[in-house]
Amino acid sequence: MDLIDQLRTLASRIALTKNMVSTEEATKNAMVMPFIQALGYNVFDPTEVTPELVADIGTKKGEKVDYAILKDGKPIILFECKKSGGDLSINHAGQLFRYFHVTEARFGVLTNGLVYRFFTDLEQPNKMDEKPFFEFNILEFKERDIDELKKFAKSLFDVDTILTTASDLKFTRIIQSRLAEWMSNPSEDLVRLLSIDLLAGKRFTPASKDQFTAITKRAFDSLVNERINERLKGAMAPESPLVQEPVVAQVPSISKDTDQIVTTSEEIEGFHIIRAMLRETVNPKRIVMRDAQSYCAILLDDNNRKPVCRLRFNNPDKLAVGLFNQNKEEERFALSDVDELYNHLDAIRATVLAHLPKSEE
Repeated sequence: MDLIDQLRTLASRIALTKNMVSTEEATKNAMVMPFIQALGYNVFDPTEVTPELVADIGTKKGEKVDYAILKDGKPIILFECKKSGGDLSINHAGQLFRYFHVTEARFGVLTNGLVYRFFTDLEQPNKMDEKPFFEFNILEFKERDIDELKKFAKSLFDVDTILTTASDLKFTRIIQSRLAEWMSNPSEDLVRLLSIDLLAGKRFTPASKDQFTAITKRAFDSLVNERINERLKGAMAPESPLVQEPVVAQVPSISKDTDQIVTTSEEIEGFHIIRAMLRETVNPKRIVMRDAQSYCAILLDDNNRKPVCRLRFNNPDKLAVGLFNQNKEEERFALSDVDELYNHLDAIRATVLAHLPKSEE
């Protein structure tokens, strides 16, 4: 099984059980150890993964690293663990700072089982940076995150390869954060820069600032939605005309006209989450989406008689999912976030299994 498939399976399990994990030790066993194992390391071999590695620091004796991944008997990656959902601010990385300084490891990971923050010594040799160069969220990762995470896998691990990209990753993360902030709240300097040619020599007044701030927000939203739809259409395109695959309905273009079907980014995200959830049940290509004005239908084999669920995301403030009971009646469940779809994994999987002939179950 590929790394991405292993992590999707782990993510599904964590989404269902994270509220049951309340201690640091439970977090290690239920979340961190499976994560390390997914990277290809044998967590039961102390010559490969050593729990509580002693790292004496000056007069402090008996200091222990939660986990140390070893290569040729020397630590290469250190893990400092906090309880599930615990604070991962730099103020809680003191132990990792000390361990990093006295061992030969070039990478330190601070984690609460949900988020993994990767550190190295880009700014000053043998002193761990205060900011991570890479962050991985087990419940909200993208495929490009997997490409970076793979570099830490046992089969691919190479210090020089990771270090050559660590600096770029760090700066990319900072720029992405700034761009995301500008998308939701464009700064005055950005709005002024974008509108200077459009004002045709006129003064940048408070009124023009308000006008172009709203325009900038809409432009960002339209651009992102267009890119999402382009990628989704490409992903849904048949791979080969010689292979008979279920017909996948194209996603309608996003439109500001309320009389037309509007496919939102939340619906697209929900569709991909459900595909990932059902990956071990059926071929993901068999799960398709068909949008309508009142809801977005997720179907098996693009067949109206095989509904998987309905995403009722038209009101972004009142997200809901429609699930089908044994009588094929829809029952609606409120969601505070799209990720809460993972909480309904068993019901959605049961619905799909009910559509399959006995030979496929």
